[in-house]
Amino acid sequence: MWLARTPSRHWIFLIGTFALFMPSMSCSYPTVVGSIAESNPGTHFLWIAIILLVAKLSNLVVRYGQPPVLGELLVGVLFGNLSLAGFHFFEPIRQDLIIRFLAELGVVILLFQVGLESNVKKMLRVGPRAFLVAWIGVLVPFFLGTAIVGPFLLPSLSFHAHLFLGAILTATSVGITARVFQDVGQLQTPEAQIVLGAAVIDDVLGLTILAVVKAIVESGKVSFIEIGLITAKAVLFVSSAIIIGQTLAVTLGQLFSKINPGIGMKFILAVSFGLFFAYLAESIGLAPIVGAFAAGLVLEPVHFSHFDAPTIVEDIEESVKDAGPELKKAVSNVLDSLSRSHIQDLIRPLSYFLVPIFFVLTGMEVRLETLCNRPILLLTLAVAAVAFGGKIVAGLVAGRVNKAIIGWGMVPRGEVGLIFAAMGKSMGVVSDEIFSMIVMVIMLTTIVPPPILSFLLQRKNRLNSQSRNFLSSI
Repeated sequence: MWLARTPSRHWIFLIGTFALFMPSMSCSYPTVVGSIAESNPGTHFLWIAIILLVAKLSNLVVRYGQPPVLGELLVGVLFGNLSLAGFHFFEPIRQDLIIRFLAELGVVILLFQVGLESNVKKMLRVGPRAFLVAWIGVLVPFFLGTAIVGPFLLPSLSFHAHLFLGAILTATSVGITARVFQDVGQLQTPEAQIVLGAAVIDDVLGLTILAVVKAIVESGKVSFIEIGLITAKAVLFVSSAIIIGQTLAVTLGQLFSKINPGIGMKFILAVSFGLFFAYLAESIGLAPIVGAFAAGLVLEPVHFSHFDAPTIVEDIEESVKDAGPELKKAVSNVLDSLSRSHIQDLIRPLSYFLVPIFFVLTGMEVRLETLCNRPILLLTLAVAAVAFGGKIVAGLVAGRVNKAIIGWGMVPRGEVGLIFAAMGKSMGVVSDEIFSMIVMVIMLTTIVPPPILSFLLQRKNRLNSQSRNFLSSI
């Protein structure tokens, strides 16, 4: 490990420097709790630096086949519970309004990224099986969470809390599943296409449910008419964003490219587009992440065709201008792919900065002492069983494919479930104990599926290989 190769004197220096600044930090930081205006800006810089550096160190979990988000969550859980051992150094982060704002911005950027990486046309082409898997994968967990787990296992909670629990259980993290398929070389299989297509549709349905639940909690009304109106509002917003946004994006792209066709202008236009749609969503009573996701769905490479090509594309085109036709064609395909993903590439560094702050802060909200309570621990395991089962059953309607692969591929909740849970807590619907339980459930659904999915895919490969060998020997 690279940590072991780092010279010990460097670590002594770093630890000594950190220890030197700790007393002054502990003394000066309480002003943040009272008012941002009274706080020391340098303190915020140090908190951000610590969060980002330790979050990246936590990415060592990737070596063990786990997604980076798990490491960031674990860091947050550690920071948030060191007070149990009498170490309160990280406690002021909870009340730091600037850190919380950056975390909220990180969520918006994350959902904007998810929208950018989704494709409406591909989503419509994946066929009825993916739509059916998505519907079952959303409706069953939502029903189990709202009508079974909530009333029977958490009867003391309000109906609004039961609704949020159901909404949290609907989430699916397409990134975790896609990484497993990619690592095993199965990204183009029918199972992968169904799971990935269903996960995108799942995001749309889940965000719609979240919008409905959020509006019900805020209005305090629960009626079929109200639910119908809120659902119509959410569907109308997303569909209008896609239709109107397409034209708006083209017009804005042409206009701003005339002012400056450089990469900087392209970046600013894309980010502003996402933030503007997040504002629109909130202004009509929906969650900002719904607007950010819709903005990501809208933007396509064609909307930025008037801007300069990425520098690397121009350099490669110049270097192969005298090459043969076959090489030019192969290089052209690669360059097209680079151009199509350029917006994602531009946004990615921003997400590297902001998104880990959200996950570390979310992990800090977990109170480990609540899980020492035996009933809460048993409840966590029961909700986890529902979280697994509610998604696995979706594979049963996938048709003539490996149903187990599809079912387990839909299980990971990851970042989307955490966003839902954090929103419920911020609205006062989800208590500290229930929030801690939900985060532990989401962590379990993030840790367990990848190795099982990898095993199922490798077993499928072996069986297919044995079948081919048997047929060739006949």
